[in-house]
Amino acid sequence: MPIVRDPLDPKLSMWHFLAHVMRFFRERAGLSLTQCGQIIGCQRSTVSNFEAGRRRPHDEHMRLLDNHYETGILFQVLLWFARMAHDPDWGRQLIKYEEEATLIKAYHGQVVPLALQTDDYTWAYVQAGHAKDPDLALARRVARKQSFLDRGCDVEMWAVIDESVLARVVGSREIMRAQIEHLIKMTDTSQVSVRVVPFDSGAHVGVDGALWVLSLEARDVAYSGAQNGGRLIETPGEVREMSVTFDRISAKAASVDASREILKQYLERYA
Repeated sequence: MPIVRDPLDPKLSMWHFLAHVMRFFRERAGLSLTQCGQIIGCQRSTVSNFEAGRRRPHDEHMRLLDNHYETGILFQVLLWFARMAHDPDWGRQLIKYEEEATLIKAYHGQVVPLALQTDDYTWAYVQAGHAKDPDLALARRVARKQSFLDRGCDVEMWAVIDESVLARVVGSREIMRAQIEHLIKMTDTSQVSVRVVPFDSGAHVGVDGALWVLSLEARDVAYSGAQNGGRLIETPGEVREMSVTFDRISAKAASVDASREILKQYLERYA
């Protein structure tokens, strides 16, 4: 049975271009997927996923291809450009990384992280947004949240939220009360920890926006939030910078126990 690949447009993004070049050089050299996998230390299916744009190669894969094809640092430079360029398909790739991550460190200054939201809270934000099909948007977010919860102890989330997230009435006071009850319940599990950056903590670098650091099997990736979208970060140096930023924000946060007390105070406020 022939291999079915998703359509690739080398003009769409540098990631698609890199996948296209990988396939071009392999076929020009007369190599099978299995033979190429032996060169870079991967299974046949992994090479197929690289060439279809479903997975992203690492630096070592590119170095080995450059050595085999005698292309200098061509593949390594293409990988660098792919990581640095804007990727219009970053959202779908981020969801894939979420599904593979063993640890997600998330900071949010405006909203409860999606994985920890109640459906009513999520719906309130869908309605406040620009979704052309609100029901579909809600269904996708709920499915993404459920995917996290279904993984249980295979993935942890260390969530840091600004106190303003708790103070902002989203939907209604009843929805906020249910949301905070849900946060407290989630902190009773080993899968989630929640820490709050209180108002009296002063200025901190979290004002620049939301960020995530996701720990995968062999490396970390990061996400930086912004208006009308965000940016997926895969360059190791920049990922380390994002991790340091998360640590600096965390240093301003209350302890897990003190944060739980802050949650309880807001729960009483919304009673």
